[in-house]
Amino acid sequence: MSIELSVVELPQPKLQFGSALRVSDPKVGLAIAGPYDLHFGTSRKDQLKIGIIGSQEMIDLAYLWIERCRKTVPVSGEPSIQRRPFPGFKEAFQSEILTNDHWTVRLDGEIRDELGVALDTSEPMERFKNVLRVYSNALDGLAARDSNRPDLVIIAISDDTFEKCHSVERKSTAEERKTAAQLKKSLALRQPDLFDLLREVEETGEDFLRRDLRLALKARALKYRLPIQIATRNLFEDTKTNQDPATRAWNFSVGTYYKAGGVPWRLHQNGPETCFVGITFHHFRTTERHIVRSSLAQAFSSEGEGFAIRGAGVPADEEQSRNTHLSEEQAYMLASSILDEYIKRTGGTPVRIVIHKSSYFDNSEEIGIGAALRDIPIVELVTIVPSSLRLLRLGTYPPKVGTFCSINEKNSYVYTSGYIPELETYPGPHVPRPFEIRMQSDGSKMNAAKDTLSLTRMNWNTADIRGKWPVTLSFARRVGGILDEFGDTSPNETSFRYFI
Repeated sequence: MSIELSVVELPQPKLQFGSALRVSDPKVGLAIAGPYDLHFGTSRKDQLKIGIIGSQEMIDLAYLWIERCRKTVPVSGEPSIQRRPFPGFKEAFQSEILTNDHWTVRLDGEIRDELGVALDTSEPMERFKNVLRVYSNALDGLAARDSNRPDLVIIAISDDTFEKCHSVERKSTAEERKTAAQLKKSLALRQPDLFDLLREVEETGEDFLRRDLRLALKARALKYRLPIQIATRNLFEDTKTNQDPATRAWNFSVGTYYKAGGVPWRLHQNGPETCFVGITFHHFRTTERHIVRSSLAQAFSSEGEGFAIRGAGVPADEEQSRNTHLSEEQAYMLASSILDEYIKRTGGTPVRIVIHKSSYFDNSEEIGIGAALRDIPIVELVTIVPSSLRLLRLGTYPPKVGTFCSINEKNSYVYTSGYIPELETYPGPHVPRPFEIRMQSDGSKMNAAKDTLSLTRMNWNTADIRGKWPVTLSFARRVGGILDEFGDTSPNETSFRYFI
């Protein structure tokens, strides 16, 4: 059997910034042209009010770090294409960071050390809850202000607090395991007592088996609609093991600017107005319902606006392995929610909707999505799967980012990691793996590969050009974990600013 191999190097994605400049590297674009929202004129913020919550020691470190980011932050050693100095926050974003004691909450006061008392709790899960409550109360106080409210709050966490509370897990009791086993059996057999068991779970309450402090704090920020930036000593201080200070300043500043309401950059669009969607699944485990998976959709408009929607729960089936699927009704409801949220945010419907998934779309999902999006002119269903394919290139470096390979016009692959022309090197530690692009609808695989590559540059939590996963799929675990903190209730807020 003959093999027909076609290899094409796709152009590097172009990002738009404050002027007509279009480049691939966020650091270059911000340093030369400023953020994209300079196009918004007087409606953008030229001052960002930053609050701080933490112990006095961590607050002092945060103030010093912010002051440092107001000025140029040089790299350690010689600058290079890959390691660029940070020009200062105002120079990069045409905005000023403001701090004020009125937006600062000290948790270890001289009269009462609330954080110290919470950390002294011996039982890990209770200690976690107590520490979370202390931070949450402080965040609630800042969020409740009618005026003089910060745009963003830095949660400065000490090494001691993070070591004791960053993650905690407890085992189910014998009674909880018994109830969960009964529920699992009833789900499998579709027995009538399923509803009685579910009602019993609702009446007796349930608790998380595992908690993560970062995710729990993000959930509180979502609840109070006050974005946060979690920071530790690794951000504030220079050590031999953490990142270069200029790199830290770049990443911190991009995340801060976006979360506080700014738009650092957006994709350059040549085609119709598009809504990009990623559908993923994650485990939702509690003392009673550790057998349930939940669906999650993350959507991003052509303008760069991001939002997250949680779909219905999907009972876990051991035979499904990783191939979990939505029912026709669930797929319809999830797609309808995405469209409704897009219309609410942009004021109109997209011409094109591209849906990414890391597993195939089964027949029920295709029917449900098709019914919900029947009025959208272009709907593309794309499966993106890591591949074991390897291409070898003459020379020292692996294939370039954007290398598109087609075999027998049937299987198509795209490299989203590899040699980066803008950096003149391959900065990764391992041999890069491409993604296989599978179309389950009309549409071009090459265009789908271009979209995938472009969406790797839309992570507004970093200025790093090295993104492997498209943003539609890359934040699944984090976003899912944050929404899990709400249980069955809805946070009534979908903006991606609260999730990253």
